[in-house]
Amino acid sequence: MAERDTARLRLIRTAGIGPVTYRHLIARFGTADAALEMLPTLARRGGGGAPRIADRAVVEREMAATARLGARYLFLGDPEYPALLAEINTAPPALIVRGDVSLAGGVTIAIVGARNASAAACRFARTLGHALAGEGVTVVSGLARGIDTAAHVGALPRTIGVIASGIDVVFPPENAALQDQVAEQGLLIAEQPPGTQPLARHFPSRNRIIAGLALGTVVVEAAPRSGSLITARLATEAGREVMAVPGSPLDPRAQGCNLLIRDGATLVQTAADVLEQVRPIDPRAVRAPTQGYGAPPPADASDAERARIVGLLGPVPVPVDELIRQSGIAPAILQTVLLELELAGRLERHAGGRVSLTA
Repeated sequence: MAERDTARLRLIRTAGIGPVTYRHLIARFGTADAALEMLPTLARRGGGGAPRIADRAVVEREMAATARLGARYLFLGDPEYPALLAEINTAPPALIVRGDVSLAGGVTIAIVGARNASAAACRFARTLGHALAGEGVTVVSGLARGIDTAAHVGALPRTIGVIASGIDVVFPPENAALQDQVAEQGLLIAEQPPGTQPLARHFPSRNRIIAGLALGTVVVEAAPRSGSLITARLATEAGREVMAVPGSPLDPRAQGCNLLIRDGATLVQTAADVLEQVRPIDPRAVRAPTQGYGAPPPADASDAERARIVGLLGPVPVPVDELIRQSGIAPAILQTVLLELELAGRLERHAGGRVSLTA
């Protein structure tokens, strides 16, 4: 198992391998070892040079550091990997976790909101988190200042914290004790390797995990342009419930919630309102997706098929489904060509299942 995990982590840490690419590679070749062996060939077919495959020694040092921190890996496809998160096509191929993984398997609700939240909103988030935890619901949030902190404090120990840094890095610094509490009593999740600082680009990635883990997302207080609204959008894209707490039109911090309600989010004011939206969904019915890891690989694309697909691509993102429709090429073949182009550094993937040629 350790050898298999090393191969999987090497594939994940290889430059240019994102969540979607990882899924396609495992579906295409069955194992990480086989995928690693084929990477140079795929990149060459896509018109690029040899990919920078993650060094085995570097990956082994990361795994040793993770173990020293009392954390462990959950890989996509493992029995313990959260089934709800695995349903989204950008699910992280690997999570680093500390705590009780079973908390991600029951009814889960995300509570998110402003970092500079009002005292009243923080009190509401704390009370809502406590009430939901009392009903057996696990509360997910991002361990940020303001609403996130209040939601975690109220819900302890039934809470999951998802951070944008390594599992050993605390941000904001004043939440050090709370982060330890979440790891020891609840569940702490990181996607980034140990030692990684919370860079700006990591927060949208963190937000997709929060949205993916939860049956529904409650936004308590948020400005019109904020990370909380990104989380709400990601929840919508994942087919999950989006709920918002109304606020005063005179408070800029409430404008984001009021806009969400105007655009169709469910207005909630109590834990009972939240439970009404998610209780009809029986968590026992949630199944891990069939990922087709053992499926036989499709035939390789011909030069004519590659040329046809490249000819349909350009700098403007286009849905993959549209490429399939216009090219008339079998989906498995088309995905293989997109994979080759991506590994060659010629293709960029965008939200909503869209792709474009790199500038």
